[in-house]
Amino acid sequence: MVLTITLIQSKLDWEDIEANLDRFTDLINQTDRSDLMILPEMFSTGFSMRSEQLAEGMDGRTVSWMREQANRTDTTICGSVIIHEHNKFVNRFIWARPNGTIQHYDKKHLFRMSEENENYSPGQKRLIVKLKDFNICPQICYDLRFPVFSRNVAQGAGAPDPPYDLLLYVANWPSARRLHWRALLQARAIENQCYVVGVNRIGVDGNKTVYQGDSCVLDPQGSYLADLADDATSVTVSLDMPLLKAYRENFPAWKDSDRFDLK
Repeated sequence: MVLTITLIQSKLDWEDIEANLDRFTDLINQTDRSDLMILPEMFSTGFSMRSEQLAEGMDGRTVSWMREQANRTDTTICGSVIIHEHNKFVNRFIWARPNGTIQHYDKKHLFRMSEENENYSPGQKRLIVKLKDFNICPQICYDLRFPVFSRNVAQGAGAPDPPYDLLLYVANWPSARRLHWRALLQARAIENQCYVVGVNRIGVDGNKTVYQGDSCVLDPQGSYLADLADDATSVTVSLDMPLLKAYRENFPAWKDSDRFDLK
C-alpha cells in the first residue's frame, strides 16, 4: 500500500546523448532502490527542436539504456525521449519496467513558443500505468497548463481511463515561469485529489534558457512532501495509499465533478 519514488534533478548536457546517459547512470548508482525513478523531459538531449538530427527509434540508444537500467536496478524508470516513429517525431514519455516491457505516452500539448509544434507531432490520448496499488497518469511539461486533459474522472463516469492516484509531470520548465510551475502543480493535486510529482531540470541549455528546478512531491491537499529547490540532487519519497483513500472518503468532492468527454 506504499509506493516509493525517486526524483532525480540534474543539469543536462546540450544535445549530448552519451554524456547524459553517463551522468544519469552515475546518479542512479548513487540512489537507494525504490519502486520508481523519474528523470526529466528529454533527459538525454535537453529541450532541443533538432528532432530530425537527435531522434532515435524505440530500439535506439536511450530506450535501450532505460531498459538496461530498469533491469539492473529492479526499478521502473521513466522520462521523456525524442523518438522517430511512423514518419513523425514525438516527445515521448517512456515507462520502462524491470522485466523489459515498455509503455509510452506522446506529449499532446506542444510548446509553440519554442516551435515545438513545428518540429514534433502531438500525441492523441492519455496513458494510465499501474505500479503496485497505484494508478499513475504521466504527462509532459506544457501539458500542466491544460487541466481538462489531466482531469481525474470518478469511476462509473463513462471515462475511457480509470481514475488515477498519482499525476506525474516530467519537464524542462524555465525559471522565468517557476511561479506558474509551482502554482499549477498544487492546483492539479487539489482539484484531482491525488498525489502530484513534478520532475524538472536545472542549469542552462544551448538556447541560454535557465532552469530553476523546483522538482517536488505534493500530497492530495497540495502540501509539499518534498521540494528540491534548485539543487542538483535526488530524493526518495513514500506515497501512502491508505492516506489517499481516507482523504477521498472524508472529503469526497470527486463525487460532484462535472462529466465531460475529450474529443
